[in-house]
Amino acid sequence: MKLCMVGSGYVGLVSGACFAETGQSVICADVDQSKIDALNAGEIPIFEPGLDEVVERNVAAKRLQFTTDVEKAIRDATVVFVAVGTPPRGDGGADLTSVDAVAQMVAEHAQREMVLVLKSTVPVGTNARVTALVKDAKHAIRVVSNPEFLKEGDAVNDFLRPDRVVVGVKEEDAPAREVMERLYHPVCLDKNRLIFMDPPSAELTKYVSNTMLAMRISFMNEVSQLCEKVGANVHSVRHGVGSDSRLGPKFLYAGPGYGGSCFPKDVKALVHTAREHGMELELVSTTDRVNERQKGVLYRKLRERLGGEIRGRRIAVWGVAFKPRTDDIRESASLTLIDALLAEGAQVAVHDPEAMKNAEKRYGDRVEYASSAYAAAEGADAVCLLTEWREYQNPDFERLKSVMKQPLVLDGRNIWTTYGLGRMGFTYEGIGVPSAEPS
Repeated sequence: MKLCMVGSGYVGLVSGACFAETGQSVICADVDQSKIDALNAGEIPIFEPGLDEVVERNVAAKRLQFTTDVEKAIRDATVVFVAVGTPPRGDGGADLTSVDAVAQMVAEHAQREMVLVLKSTVPVGTNARVTALVKDAKHAIRVVSNPEFLKEGDAVNDFLRPDRVVVGVKEEDAPAREVMERLYHPVCLDKNRLIFMDPPSAELTKYVSNTMLAMRISFMNEVSQLCEKVGANVHSVRHGVGSDSRLGPKFLYAGPGYGGSCFPKDVKALVHTAREHGMELELVSTTDRVNERQKGVLYRKLRERLGGEIRGRRIAVWGVAFKPRTDDIRESASLTLIDALLAEGAQVAVHDPEAMKNAEKRYGDRVEYASSAYAAAEGADAVCLLTEWREYQNPDFERLKSVMKQPLVLDGRNIWTTYGLGRMGFTYEGIGVPSAEPS
C-alpha cells in the first residue's frame, strides 16, 4: 500500500513517520512550502522526543517523503489520511474547511478505489459529510474515521505502543476494515487494542475521552480550593482517592488548569455538539468554566502576596509550554499569567527549555527571554513555576534565594511542597497545599 498523509503538522508528521517505521511507504503532503522545505532539509518543525530519529531513519530508507504536490500524492496513493487542522470557531464548533478541501481533492484526483481516513479531530457527522462529498467520484472512496490519541511529549511511543486504536467503519464495508487491520497490525498484535465501531461512535469517542480526563483535572482543581479553605492537603486527598482501583491516580493533580491543543478545544466542541442536538451537557460546560477560572489562580495568589502592587515588579515565569516535553504553548496557563502581569505593568522574565521561540512569536519584546531559570529570577520579586520540566524540579534554592529581590515562590505544580522552603527562608505558595513562611 502507498499512504498519503495530507497535513504535515503534529498529527500528520508523527503518524506518517510511525507508519513508515512499520514498513509502509508514506508521503506527507502539505501546502506549506516552508514546512516541507524544512522537513526535506532534515529539520523537524516541532519538538517531540524521538520523532527526529524516526523521521531521519525512514527518510534514509526511502519509506518517508515530503511534498507540496498534494494532488499528485493523492493520485499515487491507495490510502489517504486527512490530518489537517480543524481550528475552533467562535461558537465552539470545528472549522472543517480544510477537511472538505481534502475530500474534494480526493474525489477529483483519485486514480483507483481507495480508503480515505479521517485522522483529524472532527465532530460527529463528519464521516457522513465527507462521504457525501466523495460519493460522485470516478472510483469508490471508502471513508473511515480513525481519531488520534497521541499525547504531546510521548507521541511516538503512543503510536507504536497504543492503549487502543479506534476505527469507525460501516459494518458492511469489509474492504475498508481489512485495510485498517493491515495498517495497524504491527502496532496492535494484541487484537483487543484495535477497536472497530460505527463512524459516529468513533468520532464521539475522541471528544468523550479527552473530556473525561479534563473533568478529572477540573474537579481536583476545585477540590484544591476547598482544601485551602478547610486546611486539608490536596496531595493527601489525591493519594487517598487515587488508591481506589475504580478511580486510579492519573489526572488527579491540582494545578493552574489544563491547556494544549486538545483538551480546551475538544471540551468546547462536545458542548457545541450537544447544543446542536438540543442538549446541554452541564458537567462538560462546568469543566470548561472551572478551567478558565483556574488559569488565573497563580495571578490571584501573587497579587495577594504582593499586596495588590504589581506595576514595576519583576516576575520570573518558569515554563511557558502547557506541559513538559513539548514546545506547544497553545492555551497554556502561563499565557494567562503573563498576559495579566503585562496588563498590570509588571516586568516579566520567562524561561522554558523548549518553548522560548514560540513565546517570542507571541510576546515579541514585551517580555525578557532569560538564558536560564536563574537568570530569569535575577532581581525578581517572585518566581512562578508553571511547567514541571525536570530541570525545575530540584533547583539550587540557596542560589535562587541569593539572586532574587525577595524570596517569594509560587508553585503552580506543587513540585516543591515537601521541600521545607519556609526553613530555607522562602515564602511558599502552592495549590491546595499548606503555604509556608520564612522561619
